[in-house]
Amino acid sequence: MLRLGIDLGGSKIEIVALAGDGRELLRRRVATPQGDYRATLATVAALVEAAEAELGERGSVGLGMPGAESRVSGLIKNANSTCLIGQPLKRDLETLLRREVRLANDANCFALSEAVDGAAAGAEVVFGVILGTGCGAGVVVHGRVLTGANAIAGEWGHNPLPWPQDHERPGPACYCGKHGCLETWLSGPGLSRDHLAATGVALPAGEIAARAEAGDAACAATLERHEERLARGLAHVINVLDPDVIVLGGGLSKIGRLYANVPRLWTRHVFSDHVATRLLPPQHGDSGGVRGAAWLWEA
Repeated sequence: MLRLGIDLGGSKIEIVALAGDGRELLRRRVATPQGDYRATLATVAALVEAAEAELGERGSVGLGMPGAESRVSGLIKNANSTCLIGQPLKRDLETLLRREVRLANDANCFALSEAVDGAAAGAEVVFGVILGTGCGAGVVVHGRVLTGANAIAGEWGHNPLPWPQDHERPGPACYCGKHGCLETWLSGPGLSRDHLAATGVALPAGEIAARAEAGDAACAATLERHEERLARGLAHVINVLDPDVIVLGGGLSKIGRLYANVPRLWTRHVFSDHVATRLLPPQHGDSGGVRGAAWLWEA
């Protein structure tokens, strides 16, 4: 069975073709038509048609996107690619491609990819976190994405930072209209903002991590604050979901010290005498989302 996965991002659209055993057969990437819904549909359809022509086989189509499909209207909501909002994306793609199309949030696709044949392969319950320009997450149970009654399962980043300290209240303003969301603390921009507030020096998240590794005390202190907040945020997830594995993705997942320090810190907040949950880096890296979209069609 040929599986086609599409990652519909704000700046690029990527397609991957997987064989039945998960082997990658083809990968292509093109720029996303900015702010143009109809052109975006045409680009996706052209990628599918070209892939099938090259491989000589018709495949299933799964698509990951930065948003969710409303359970009520079937229209896209919560998408930071704003031209998708309010559009019947699934229906329009199915019309163009003349077949069923499965949609999922891009964080759900990341989690699914790592659960099927990635870092969390074989685990029953997987929580996949993307720590990048934003802060998203997805849940996979027994190899299937958990969507939820409101299509918002895994929307971890727009919950408040748990167990806040006095100086963390009410927290930074979030674009969602609230203050102190996990995204405002744990994303790349959130890490940079915290460093600027503490030191008066503006640095991107990657530079902070590199300087901390080189022995910069101020940057090391910023990462220590980040690790402690990430530990609180993930402990809250463990107390509710109790996943076997948590996989980190996004740019901040490349900070190697997180995988030793955060589990050591989260034990004080988890309501258990022992924490068996594992925190792991992604096996597929930036390819997780597009591979997970392909795996929306199970074997």
